[in-house]
Amino acid sequence: MKISSKTFLIAVFAVSLLFSCISVVAQPKSEMAGQQLFQAINRERAANGLPPLKWDDALANAARQHAELMAEQKSLSHGFLGELSLPSRATRAGARFSWLSENVAAGPNAENISEQWMQSPNHRANLLDADMDTIGAGAVERNGVVFAVADFSKAKH
Repeated sequence: MKISSKTFLIAVFAVSLLFSCISVVAQPKSEMAGQQLFQAINRERAANGLPPLKWDDALANAARQHAELMAEQKSLSHGFLGELSLPSRATRAGARFSWLSENVAAGPNAENISEQWMQSPNHRANLLDADMDTIGAGAVERNGVVFAVADFSKAKH
């Protein structure tokens, strides 16, 4: 049986579309939550006339590791007994910064967490801080609860 090049291209397109849909569905809720927080924070900054924050993988790794500890402890904290401080966690992850701040929260999803941060004066101040230019966000889902961390920095270039 001979297949036309047009049929072959349609089949290749269909298979690639299927795999891209599977990868979106298979993406963990936690990974999606970190990106959703990043997008929500930049929307809030834009609505307040501020430039968007740049994504930093090192800060995101530090944030994700701290979110993992919060999920394990089933508790919100900026630091646990025996854990490195925020500046030490960020440095260890490879971030270069002159200033840091951090938001932590837990909720059913990223949208809820973003709303919590905007309703809290201290958290809101962190994400709308005009001096900050970089962010890394991490989230871990445990039993339907998303534990989230956003680390903000003034990057050192």
